[in-house]
Amino acid sequence: MRKTSFIAVLLAFAAVLSCAPQDDGSYKWREEWKDPEAPVDPEVDPEIEIKGKPRYVWVDAAANFQYYANDANAIASDCRKIADMGFTDIIVDVRPTSGDVFFASAVAPPCTKVAAWVNGRYKFIERTSDFDYLAAFIEAGHAAGLRVNAAINTMVGGYHSSIGDVGMLYDHPELKGYCSVDNLAGGLTNAMDDPETGPRFLDPANEKVQEFLLTLLSELAAYEGLDGIVLDRCRYGDNGMDAGYTDAAKKAFTQYLGDDPSAWPVLPRGARTASNFTTLQKNWLTFRCKVIHDFVAKAADQVHAVNPKVRFGVYVGAWFSDYYTSGVNWSSADYNVKTNESTYKWVPGNYQKTAFANLLDFIFLGAYAGTDGVHGSTEWTMEGFAKLGRKRLADAVPFAAGPDIGNGTGFENGRQEALIPDIVKTMLETSDGLFIFDLCHIRMFDYWEAFKKGIGQYLETL
Repeated sequence: MRKTSFIAVLLAFAAVLSCAPQDDGSYKWREEWKDPEAPVDPEVDPEIEIKGKPRYVWVDAAANFQYYANDANAIASDCRKIADMGFTDIIVDVRPTSGDVFFASAVAPPCTKVAAWVNGRYKFIERTSDFDYLAAFIEAGHAAGLRVNAAINTMVGGYHSSIGDVGMLYDHPELKGYCSVDNLAGGLTNAMDDPETGPRFLDPANEKVQEFLLTLLSELAAYEGLDGIVLDRCRYGDNGMDAGYTDAAKKAFTQYLGDDPSAWPVLPRGARTASNFTTLQKNWLTFRCKVIHDFVAKAADQVHAVNPKVRFGVYVGAWFSDYYTSGVNWSSADYNVKTNESTYKWVPGNYQKTAFANLLDFIFLGAYAGTDGVHGSTEWTMEGFAKLGRKRLADAVPFAAGPDIGNGTGFENGRQEALIPDIVKTMLETSDGLFIFDLCHIRMFDYWEAFKKGIGQYLETL
């Protein structure tokens, strides 16, 4: 896909370019990203070898922005601390829910302000430095012996908070037509008119939205030294089954059915059971999963076409039993959900074709159980999430699983140092790798030594 033709087609998205271009049409924060005082070991081989199963820690954009936005030395320092704990990989969020980016892009504006939760309240964190945020993590991460993966919040473009609105959708209201339309209490409502705070979702079924995102992924895949790319929020919006009723979706749904539906399949609000839906409504839920499947397929092809060495994957919630409400089927194509899942008895026969695990190089399962749910065999236990995840993925792709150690029940106030080694052990025994969300919680609750102990105990068994 040629970038110039894309911009010619998508004039509205081209309008988000908010800084002056270089002669070659690219957008750069400055010629040299590197802080000359930032410690770098040039002898480190970027082809990093790891011992045992991989251990990933997520670095959320907003939650960590106050530390890294203007300080490349802080990035380098924390990369060394992450490696010292025994993690092998970092996943750096480089596109927060505002839709702006922390990497050099020709089609998306640089992120200069984030609404972050700091000391119990939201506040805006400003970015005044112009070093390349992602390149700083790649350099510092490799110097510390870490692999560096970039994550983007995918189907989003703005954030509505209690202290104000931020992001490309708010900077450019002419983009409103590319947003999701959801069935709210007052009827079908554009995401920009939703009164609830939170991310503003784009329309996954809109081809021009997909072209824009694929261009961003091409730019990311071209970053020298990047080890992997992870899609977050590659789904329908937070209104779940009520999301996605756009004109573009109706047109694509009509083509999918091979017939013009006699009625727009708006799902009933309130308590609902998919098994009680009409055939048209069941096809609509299946269609949404197909939209996400097809985009993931395009994204994987795009990334690998630019750089076959860059691993491609997604983050999903491990609660598969009702994940169809987000328009996502992250299982293996070889796993029959209709036969094996009690909550999927309703699905049409072609639902099986929406499974996308086989398209990926790796996948991350958010096993977001509380402190009293480390062990078990069911969903909403960490061990159960991992065991069920292995069954549902059916060896189609390696997966890492783990908890949210800051927002899960019992984690909110910290003081879980004694539990951390058990979490590490359990996840590494039941998964292909350890996944921890988020670095900000390790810092907030001073879990550095707890993770070092837990991972150290695992390494001693190898």
